[in-house]
Amino acid sequence: MQEVTADVLVIGGGTAGFGAAVAAGRLGLDVVLLEAGTKVGGVMAFCPGMPWGAAYPQDESIGGLMQELEGRLMAMDPPMAEKRPCTLENFGPEIQYDHDAATTMMFEMLEEAGVRVFLGAVAFAPVMEDNRIAAVEFFDRRGPQRIAAQIVIDCSGDGDISSKAGVPFTLGDGQGNMMAVTLSFFMEGADWDRVFAENDPYFRRYAARGIAEGRLHPHLAQLYLMKGFHPGTVFCNSVAIRGVDGTDPADVTRATQEGRRRCLQLAQFLRTDVPGFEAAHMSQLGPTVGVRETRKLEGIYRVTGADLAAGTKFADGVVACDNPIDDVMRTSDQMTHDAMVERGGYYTIPFRSLLPKAVENLMFAGRILSADLVAFASVRGMPQCMAMGQATGTAAHLAIRDRVPVQQVDHAELVRLLSEQGVSRLAY
Repeated sequence: MQEVTADVLVIGGGTAGFGAAVAAGRLGLDVVLLEAGTKVGGVMAFCPGMPWGAAYPQDESIGGLMQELEGRLMAMDPPMAEKRPCTLENFGPEIQYDHDAATTMMFEMLEEAGVRVFLGAVAFAPVMEDNRIAAVEFFDRRGPQRIAAQIVIDCSGDGDISSKAGVPFTLGDGQGNMMAVTLSFFMEGADWDRVFAENDPYFRRYAARGIAEGRLHPHLAQLYLMKGFHPGTVFCNSVAIRGVDGTDPADVTRATQEGRRRCLQLAQFLRTDVPGFEAAHMSQLGPTVGVRETRKLEGIYRVTGADLAAGTKFADGVVACDNPIDDVMRTSDQMTHDAMVERGGYYTIPFRSLLPKAVENLMFAGRILSADLVAFASVRGMPQCMAMGQATGTAAHLAIRDRVPVQQVDHAELVRLLSEQGVSRLAY
């Protein structure tokens, strides 16, 4: 078995893993990033075109790597990103961008930070020594390998390695019910003026007719369609499949094929029934479903909906957010976008919700953070995940520098460093 060593191992190349790897690499650490797929981005890779929502709590950028990535894309000629208002109630501004330019820029930022990226690499088992992860076993097409690192940051979205390392967790709502997964696609060649002539982001009138006539699945009562980054493109984030266990590969495969059928059905319906789509065609159908929810790991602190509703600014807050409660078809066909905080308010996510109680060299970031159901439905946006990752990558530097377990990282020093990196609205 081939042996690899590093200061920091980041598992998962989604926005959280990107943030963790770049932050740690820029602080001089030797970083390896393992990504099971063929590109970085996570949800960006599975749902090409998904906008970056919640990047502007109270209309101010969350800063840090998210703001830098957005700025780099906006500075391209022609610009490859822009800030737009969200068409849904209670959501703040979001960032629309060119998907291929964004993923290329993310790879460039990883390269600049000296991060060693392993694509097609699946982490499958931790090697434990007392309360530490001594190494992580993974495999790629070359076969099984092992990597030993001083710090492990789990940004996998599912928390497989953390759970195998003994970190307790709940699956979905604790009874196995998880938010629906989604397969997205684009329609290209649409007439924006005619498509969006009615002020209804869900196109309910058309959807009701399609369902009544048996031409749309009953779960498509709301067709969430939004203008893509490029003129004439429409991002279709409508096909949600319930009852899927995102930790089960067979279940994900089944859901993906079912999603393909529903997407093709929807694309045909748009062409025949919704004005402005007559000459449009489907493109960029996601390679697999985007999974919203699986494990929630048990951290030192479990952030709650009550914390968020109170607009709590934690002393160890590492990212600001004012996102609504974005709950998607967990136990019914309903979706919610209820406001999380009062107008003009925001909260921060505490670093302690990214730390296990016992494993001394493990952190986690992204949608596997320690949170209750209400808090989880608000904190899971891609910009927040990137900022959580940036916090763990910075904390890895402090833990290695001070030779302490991650649970003993100086919170005030961490927040100070994040503020120096441009992360905004932190309590310190």
